[in-house]
Amino acid sequence: MFRKSYCFILTLIVLATTHTYAQGQQPKLVSWQEVADLPVPPADHVLAYGPDSLQFGELRLPQGKGPFPVVVVVHGGCWLAAYDRQYMAHLSQALTQAGYATWNLEFRRVGDSGGGWPGTFLDVAQGTDHLRTLAKKYPMDVKETVVIGHSAGGHLALWLAARHNLPKGSPLYIKKPLKLKGVVALAGIPDLETYSQQEGSCNKAVPELMGGMPAEQAARYAEASPSRLLPLKVPVRLVQGSLDPIVPVTQSSQFEAQARAAGDDATLILLPNAGHFDLVAPQSPVQQQVLQTVHELFRLK
Repeated sequence: MFRKSYCFILTLIVLATTHTYAQGQQPKLVSWQEVADLPVPPADHVLAYGPDSLQFGELRLPQGKGPFPVVVVVHGGCWLAAYDRQYMAHLSQALTQAGYATWNLEFRRVGDSGGGWPGTFLDVAQGTDHLRTLAKKYPMDVKETVVIGHSAGGHLALWLAARHNLPKGSPLYIKKPLKLKGVVALAGIPDLETYSQQEGSCNKAVPELMGGMPAEQAARYAEASPSRLLPLKVPVRLVQGSLDPIVPVTQSSQFEAQARAAGDDATLILLPNAGHFDLVAPQSPVQQQVLQTVHELFRLK
């Protein structure tokens, strides 16, 4: 029943957005600066999950007793130290107001001491698994956890859902990772190999993250690309704007096909007249679609 209602709501959103620009108007896409300039809503708690100054997260809790389902939020920014978790505070706040505890992760990135391979991956893994410790003090139901990430954070969110397939000999392997209920990738990058060979400033960050191009670090790419670690065995929702200038829609569409072929419940939700940052901007009409997508994953059996 919910799935039918969800599909109906999605259809209305798509039709409304399409109609708005049906007369030949050009949509105004949300820019990075518009998101970065917004006042950052404060977190309820800022908590460390490791000894490094960048190994922490922002915890936001809904009103009430709980225990609350949890959404792990992973920021993007081309895996670079120049961009941090603050721009994802708006989505975190919206999710918390919708009834979810949110854990907005910070982690070491390219340019930080210990960032890149393997530190960036180990940080998001350790930060996510730390929820089991936080749940001893805060009212969270970690058995009901979804991960959502944007752009490079979408890559990391998908990787978090895939890491149970890593071989034990991998430097990224962690025993008994936290089980997830689902993953939402907002303009995610599941295929690092393909993305690294395309033009763009964010594309150029991939070999910095991985310590080389695919031909030089084939084993690393195999363990870091979600497209190489299928099946995820959790529901996957890939949300992307059709006018995204930073991440090609083919990243999501090809991963959807690969994941389905591997037996996963994977769906691409392509939003017309939306760009890269519309997905995380509180002023954007598509944010409601992002929230509905998270709601759907929690309602799946």
